[in-house]
Amino acid sequence: MSAYEEYISEKEKLDFLVERGYRIVKVTETLDGSIVEFEHREKMPGNNRGKKEVLQISNADARKYCSSIIIEQQRNPTHAK
Repeated sequence: MSAYEEYISEKEKLDFLVERGYRIVKVTETLDGSIVEFEHREKMPGNNRGKKEVLQISNADARKYCSSIIIEQQRNPTHAK
C-alpha cells in the first residue's frame, strides 16, 4: 500500500468515528505511530454514551489530520468537526 493510500484509509477511519459522535479523549505516541482513544459523548439510540473505541494510526499525514480534529474539538466542544 502506498503512503497516500495508507493516509486515506486511516483518515476514513478517523472520520467514521467522529461522524458517529465519538470524540478523541487520549492520544498516546509510540514508535509505531499513535494510539487514539475515542469516547462516545452524545446520547444516541442504542445507548452508545460512554462507549470507547481505540484506533492505531501510523501514517504521518493521518497523525497530523488527527491533530486537526483535536484542535477543532477544543475550539467547539459541543460539535466536533
